[in-house]
Amino acid sequence: MTASPAKTNQQTNQPTNKLINKFRLYWPLIKSLQTGLLLVTGLAGFMSTRCPFTNWQTVLALTGSLFLAVSGSTVLNMWYDRDIDGQMGRTKQRPLPAGLIPPNEALRLGLVLSLLGVAWAVALDALYGLIVFAGLFFDVVVYTIWLKRRTPWSIVWGGISGGMPVLAGRALGTGQIEWVGIVLSLAVLFWIPTHILTFSLRYEDDYRRAGVPTFPAVYGRHATHIIIALSSILAAVMMGMAAYGIGLTWGYLRLMAVLSTGLLLLAVSSATKPCERTNFGLFKYASLYMLSAMLLLMFVV
Repeated sequence: MTASPAKTNQQTNQPTNKLINKFRLYWPLIKSLQTGLLLVTGLAGFMSTRCPFTNWQTVLALTGSLFLAVSGSTVLNMWYDRDIDGQMGRTKQRPLPAGLIPPNEALRLGLVLSLLGVAWAVALDALYGLIVFAGLFFDVVVYTIWLKRRTPWSIVWGGISGGMPVLAGRALGTGQIEWVGIVLSLAVLFWIPTHILTFSLRYEDDYRRAGVPTFPAVYGRHATHIIIALSSILAAVMMGMAAYGIGLTWGYLRLMAVLSTGLLLLAVSSATKPCERTNFGLFKYASLYMLSAMLLLMFVV
């Protein structure tokens, strides 16, 4: 007696379905939008050195190593922060605080991804690998484990970590750490408060409930709005300096100026006439601004 074709197909598809379901369960651990944005900055740093697109092997290696390293550090952060995530309304349904993934499995995944990413980066280029490792170290050890639960100024180190991918990409293309790469990383560093502080204003109660110190809780909402405006100005200035140093044409520079003006207007409006709608609009636009600016740098070659 033989099994029916339908039953045989169902049995064959079971391992595939389990793999797909597991992938869907673990995928949120890497925060794909955040990881994708950092990956774009790394590629922009490399492409802005006018390296030819025909060098696809290096582009592929940069993409793979940076994706693994950033994903690994994000998974490790999610593993470490699972307790405070469970206390906040917007994060308590994440796989780890919701109990959908065993913590030990997430820890192993984060370590494996991180080690593979850093090892690949070092094999590609020693300086590039060192910068990638520095970004991972600052993000996981300094920002998340050491400072995040102690001081709102931890975001500075989070910003330094966020600036490492673009610096690494630039260093891979030029073979050194030069001023344009540093200015690009500073642009990301100053952009981070605009991104994070608008978020902490929106979810101030969540962070207070979890015991995480934020600028709104420690210094007040007015001071936070002023810091957001100042950091937005500095981010736009740094991006403009980098674009000029790279050699963008006036057409690209004018487009960069338009993008920066939108960021500055929203930041000033948020500081002078703060409201929930303007604040969240600035949060959304800040991400769009950084993505658009980096894409401009990528396609200038």
